[in-house]
Amino acid sequence: MPKAKGKTRRQKFGYNVNRKRLNRNARRKAAPRIECSHIRHAWDHAKSVRQNLAEMGLAMDPNKAVPLRKKKVHAMEVDVERTKELVRKPYVLNDLEAEASLPEKKGNTLSRDLIDYVRYMVQNHGEDYKAMARDEKNYYQDTPKQIRNKINVYKRFYPAEWQAFTDSLQKNKMEVE
Repeated sequence: MPKAKGKTRRQKFGYNVNRKRLNRNARRKAAPRIECSHIRHAWDHAKSVRQNLAEMGLAMDPNKAVPLRKKKVHAMEVDVERTKELVRKPYVLNDLEAEASLPEKKGNTLSRDLIDYVRYMVQNHGEDYKAMARDEKNYYQDTPKQIRNKINVYKRFYPAEWQAFTDSLQKNKMEVE
């Protein structure tokens, strides 16, 4: 495909560019970003990966970190002694263990629309799934089984909330009678 006339320009050397800083920034960007903040802050770019991890008390190769015991030979006993490497940055290991011991956050929740939908259906129809399927608020035209499954999902995600909701329904039902 032909180029537009006058759009090509000869490359000129940039004398005012600091090549040392440019190369250093390029090297820094080319290195992979370490996601774990504890390891990233303790990382020394002048050392190799193996040396960095050894200083933190971590292993690069799990097979060499925890060797399998070899079976004893009849005549000789094979005694494998590992050389203990000096852990210069134990705070990294302590931080990682503390972070791992924290309870896992509940990341999955139900949408507010689904919660309102389930509460409305149960409040108006109780356990009558066929009536729920015929309800005008059933916008997605769910079948009775699909509605039942949505209610079961709500029960599984929020058992305490479901118990309080059914108790309040029972209380309202008692007051009406």
